[in-house]
Amino acid sequence: MTLFYARVMGPLSHSLKLVCFHPGSSRLAHSSSLSSLPRSVSEFVSRSVELCKPAGVHVCTGSPEETAEILGTLERDGMIRRLPKLTNCWLARTDPKDVARVESKTVIVTTRQRDTVPVPLGGAKSQLGNWMSEKDFERAKQERFPGCMAGRKMYVIPYSMGPLGSPISKFGVQLTDSPYVVASMGVMTRMGSKVMESLGDGEFVKCLHSLGRPLPLKAPLVNNWPCNPEMTLIAHVPDRREIVSFGSGYGGNSLLGKKCFALRIASRIAKDEGWLAEHMLILGITNPEGRKKYIAAAFPSACGKTNLAMMNPSLPGWKVECVGDDIAWMKFDEEGNLRAINPENGFFGVAPGTSVKTNPNAMKTIMKNTIFTNVAETSDGGVCWEGIDEPLPEGVSVTSWKNQPWSPESEEPCAHPNSRFCTPASQCPIIDPEWESPEGVPIEAIIFGGRRPQGVPLVYEAFDWQHGVFVGAAMRSEATAAAEHKGKAIMHDPFAMRPFFGYNFGKYLAHWLSMEHRPQARLPKVFHINWFRKDEQGRFLWPGFGENVRVLEWMFKRVDGEAGVFPSAIGYLPTEGALNVQGLGSINLKELFSISRDFWEQEAREIRRYFEEQVNDDLPFEIEVQLRHLEQRIQQL
Repeated sequence: MTLFYARVMGPLSHSLKLVCFHPGSSRLAHSSSLSSLPRSVSEFVSRSVELCKPAGVHVCTGSPEETAEILGTLERDGMIRRLPKLTNCWLARTDPKDVARVESKTVIVTTRQRDTVPVPLGGAKSQLGNWMSEKDFERAKQERFPGCMAGRKMYVIPYSMGPLGSPISKFGVQLTDSPYVVASMGVMTRMGSKVMESLGDGEFVKCLHSLGRPLPLKAPLVNNWPCNPEMTLIAHVPDRREIVSFGSGYGGNSLLGKKCFALRIASRIAKDEGWLAEHMLILGITNPEGRKKYIAAAFPSACGKTNLAMMNPSLPGWKVECVGDDIAWMKFDEEGNLRAINPENGFFGVAPGTSVKTNPNAMKTIMKNTIFTNVAETSDGGVCWEGIDEPLPEGVSVTSWKNQPWSPESEEPCAHPNSRFCTPASQCPIIDPEWESPEGVPIEAIIFGGRRPQGVPLVYEAFDWQHGVFVGAAMRSEATAAAEHKGKAIMHDPFAMRPFFGYNFGKYLAHWLSMEHRPQARLPKVFHINWFRKDEQGRFLWPGFGENVRVLEWMFKRVDGEAGVFPSAIGYLPTEGALNVQGLGSINLKELFSISRDFWEQEAREIRRYFEEQVNDDLPFEIEVQLRHLEQRIQQL
């Protein structure tokens, strides 16, 4: 009989015991003590047990039996519902106060403020991260964590960010009292016994997470979803490689391998070790002649990363394959090639707007083994959200994410704008054959982009590496629903990393600039795209989705030095006829690529104001020079 293991601490015991669960039986057999864990893991667990006082401890193995047990626990507790129309799919509805990343309560803890963020000009509030002193952090931790897991089980999740055995991969161990987190981490990371064996006594990032609702409850739950939004805190201690999260069960705040480790902590590790941890998709694109290139692209959340990573190209003979849709870890190899891995094992995608039209491959991926959060539910056991673009069968009704009857006439959306699917990457029908390659895939182009309704052309190419770093630093985009921001304001979002920098942004820019000086480095070309430009009537000028392959085709040829360009004030633009628009009908290329002097003068002023106020004395000289050159070129328009 297959066994899976757990370590539990009895309520009257002062030591942790290893016990063995027989599936289908409640029988426990004593086997060993906590000392059988790797020493550093054992010490981490012991300290955390002493602090959080859980009723029991379970070391996750990642086995199918364990996964079934976790899902069963969640179902019995009313935290998830089975979706019978789909295969092994589940729906979670959260407390409406716990629906997105909480940037205002997300902090980096360092000795000096300037290690975390540049000191803004004139006492302005930093937009590039929140610093917390070590003293304030220890106080905040003591206000929250003592006894926080009382009556709940502590789960120990050993996990790998990246394929086991990859020289780019890193290990983490997360402790949590949320079985929802366990189920989700089982999808999003390589998790379980094999990881613990590979980890041994090696280094790992320590991750401690609690929902902050010890038992017995002092107040009723909403939607059976434990959280403590008034006390939410997501703290990162990069010098100690630690993450501490309290009060939120939402994925971006509680799946600590994701943004917390894979970007905030990893970006600091990458700086120390000489590589890059970035908020980027990775795709492979093959032309009709069978030549293949890999591209990394940075867009803010909910700006089309998953759609691009899983594109169905409209041009005959072209093929796109997905390596990852959200995060890229990139490191130069001995030959000077920039190699990238996707450190994740699943997709944590935004559901609204995903449809057979916009992303057919995502729709195929999520039909089984998927955890949906805050989408609407159909009465026949399926899912629904804004933009799913599927008519409801006759007689089928919809229940909203707030567990209320919903109709198209309802004032509120049926799904939360930041509702999610958590699904295994291996199920994607166009997953790249090399997506788990230990050495990573070679990146030949990097794309920056965002939602810019006005002024920014469909695509342009940076003049050189320093200009490419400037283009990334100057990124601006409409705010999205992935965080708590409201409205459609244009926000600065450098490198699509604004909420995710693990250290001072000025030093981050210097780190990117330093890549140019790597021995034998073959630097990728850098591009900027904007699928979202609109005409005066508010209509999109570019059809997007599968037609975006036409822009990738131009980039592909540019990497090979084939397609024509001409210099403009902001970068190289395609020459007439270089961008293939055959068969698209009426496309206003003149408006798509127009560069207005008034718009770009204002854009340059906004960029300068941002750099001077937010980056201040930490702005690298090379970036200041690039801005000055942009201003001079704009004056010649």
